[in-house]
Order: sequence, then C-alpha cells, then structure tokens
Amino acid sequence: MATISSSTTSAIDVRALVTQLMAVERQPINNLNAKIANYEVKISSFGTISGLVSGFQAASANLNTSLQKLSAAPSDPSVFSATAANTAVPGTYSVNVSQLAQSQNLVAAGKTSSNTAIGDGTATTVTFDLGTISGGTLSNGIYSGATFTSNGGGTASITIDGTNNTLEGIRDAVNAAGLGVSASIVNDGSGTPYRLALSSSSSGASSSFKITTSGGDGSIDSLLGYDPAGTQNLNQTLAAQNANLTVNGIAITSASNSVSEAIQGVTLTLKNTTATAATLTVARDTAAINTAAAGFVDAHNALASQIKSRSAYGAAGKETGALAGDSALRLMQDQMRGILLTPATGGTLTSLTQVGISIQQDGSMKLDSSKLNSAIATDFGDVSNLFSGSTGYVARLEAWAKSSLASGGLIETRSKSLNTHIKNYNTEIEKLENRMSALEKKYTREYTNLNTLLYNMNNTSAYLTQQLSSSSGSN
Repeated sequence: MATISSSTTSAIDVRALVTQLMAVERQPINNLNAKIANYEVKISSFGTISGLVSGFQAASANLNTSLQKLSAAPSDPSVFSATAANTAVPGTYSVNVSQLAQSQNLVAAGKTSSNTAIGDGTATTVTFDLGTISGGTLSNGIYSGATFTSNGGGTASITIDGTNNTLEGIRDAVNAAGLGVSASIVNDGSGTPYRLALSSSSSGASSSFKITTSGGDGSIDSLLGYDPAGTQNLNQTLAAQNANLTVNGIAITSASNSVSEAIQGVTLTLKNTTATAATLTVARDTAAINTAAAGFVDAHNALASQIKSRSAYGAAGKETGALAGDSALRLMQDQMRGILLTPATGGTLTSLTQVGISIQQDGSMKLDSSKLNSAIATDFGDVSNLFSGSTGYVARLEAWAKSSLASGGLIETRSKSLNTHIKNYNTEIEKLENRMSALEKKYTREYTNLNTLLYNMNNTSAYLTQQLSSSSGSN
C-alpha cells in the first residue's frame, strides 16, 4: 500500500486521515461484533440454566427414588446387618441365628520347604469334585463311616508335573484354575512348618470337596488325595455347613450368610449366632426422604434464582439480566409456575405446603422437615402420590426438566437459534472486512495522489513566487 510520510512539505497526513475515515466505515462491523458478544452471553446463560435444570431433574428423580426406600435396623448389629429393597414390607421381625454358614477347610501334612520338589515330577492329574458329606463321625479332622455325594456341578482338574511340583507351585496351579477351591500356604512353626491349606470358595454344606489323583507320582496322591468316604490325606479344620436361623419362628436354611429370601425384599448378612432372638425393624427411610427433599428444594431454588436474575429488567442504575425478554426463558419460567400452581389429584394431599414445602414471597421453596415427617407417618401413600403420582409435583417437574433438556427442547432450540444468528453475523462481517480492505486501499490511493498534487502545487507556487521576486528586484 503506497503511503507518504507526514513532513513539513506534506499538505495532508494521509495515514491519520485514512485511519479516521476507516474508523467511521467500520461502525457496522463494530455493531455486528457487539451483537455477537451479546448473543454469546445469552448462550452462556442458557448453558448455566441447562446445568441447573439438569441438577433439578436429578434432584427430582432422587426424591422419587428415596420415597421408595426403606430402612432395615437390627436390634443388635453384631448379630446381623440388613438392607431393604423397595419391595420390603414395613414391620418388625424376630430373627434367631443358631448356626453360620461356612466353607470346608483342609490342611495337608507339613513340609520343611515351600519350594522344594515333591515327588519325581511325573505328570499327575488332580481332580476336585464339590458335594456334601453325610453321616459317619469326625475325629481329629478325619471322617469315619461318612459318605460323599457330588453336588452335580461337575469336576475340575489341574496337572502337577516337574514344572510345579512344590507347595508354591501347587498353590498357584489351584488358584489359577478356577476350581471353586482356593489354596494358601501356612507356617505352623513346627519342624515341618509349611502346610498347604485348601478352602472351598463357596460356603454351605454342599461345598465340601473330594480330591482324586491319577498318574505316576504317588507323592502327590499322598499329599492331596482326599475322600471323605475313604482315604483322607488332608485334615479337615472347618466343616462345610449351612446357616440355620428362624424368622418369626419359621426355620430357614441358607448356604450363604447373605440371606435374601427369608424376609420379602430384605437381605440379611449374618455375623454371629444369637443367645436370644434379635429384632429387625423395617420402616420408611425418613432420613433418606428428608435428605432428598432438601436436595430437591435447594436445586429448585438455585434454578429459580438464576432464571429470575437472568430474566430481570434493570431499574435505574441497575444492570439488565442477560436473558431479559427472552421468550424461551420466559416460557420455561411460566411452565414451572404453572406446575407449582396446579394441585395434585388422586389423594387427600393436593399441595406441597401440606407436606412442609412452602413457596416464599420471592419464589423460593422452604422445607419444614418436621411437617414432612408427620405427613409420612400419618399417610405415606398420600405423600407418595403428592410427589410421585401421575399428577404429583415432583413427577411433573422432573418430566418438565427432562423435556426442557431434550433434543428439540426449549434450551437446545433457543441455543441453536442464537448460534445461527452468530453464524450469519460472522458471514456478514467477513464480507464487510473484504469491503473494508478494498476501501482502505482506495482511500489511501486517492489521498496519496491528492497529497502529491498539493505537494507539486506548493513547489510550483514557491517557484513562481521566487521568479516574480527576482524579476521585481532587477527592475
């Protein structure tokens, strides 16, 4: 771009003049950039609103879920713990535990080392079969006259050979094979302290096991062979057994200490036997409901506050909200108010105020927990209907939040519209920028030419003046 620097002989400061002219010409671009900035603030505001609506939806869903929760409180937590699903029936239950479920544990004869080879390494197949031991007597960990009945789950085998014929190798082979049996090595402190311990992975009377071997290494059979009805080369330290308990006087047997069918919707985790019956109280989880109700109120207030501030029109000296006059936000606000002003149907409770959630003068909610607890205790069915029924407040507000956030919902539709405006403005700015570039070159060229013309005229004038002065002097 051709320019002429300002000097004492220049008639015009071309650069300063063109800059001033372009500042005027760029006003439409500046106006468009201001509009874009304003729309970006609106989009950011809708992003904030979207996050708060999402939080409100989650809080509403959590309150709906919490209304179905029940607590299960044992009179003696050292005997058992309990959890209640929403299918449980509130009430008090008598629980007496006479025996805990446990797995069978066997221990092999001691060895002086855990990593010294056992036998000659000839491949030997070791087969495990889980089942039930019946009858006979047990003395010092050995059965006499007992029978073993497989539980029908099938057998599983490992191979012991020269690569793993040590206590450590056998342990690792058992644990890697997924046999339903776990192995470990214990040190009993004797002269031959290292002993292989085997335990069924499952508790219950049908989790006892029988171990048979086949192959050429008798040392492995001498170590691991175990038949409760025959030769037993391992000693039993714990017998497999079921849990035995009574619930309201009804006898219950369970292969596991986690008992889930004795009481409808309740899972008991047995810890100890009882000398006298313990009680289990199943009731509505009012603590969880109150926590969820407080979360619902807080989420509503956070959303309502932001909608109010971002839609407000500023009075004298006060800033106007970023979304003031926005039709989408105004519609969302009207929809929320409409839900809160429309009574629930289908029960004796019709308004949130009746369960301790009141609407304050500024539009916020306030929770009275004692009033909510009283309503729950008086008629939980009507409380649940007020919140979660088809016309319930929480159910309707959750559905509204979901609809507002959905694809094609108010927030997405409005945000897309704002983004479209921004895109169109950017396209217009791009065209104007091209025009500005051409216009700046034009102005620079024209005023440079004018400056040159004036410069030449000044020189001509100076020359003529000089000539006239010379002529006058000679006369």
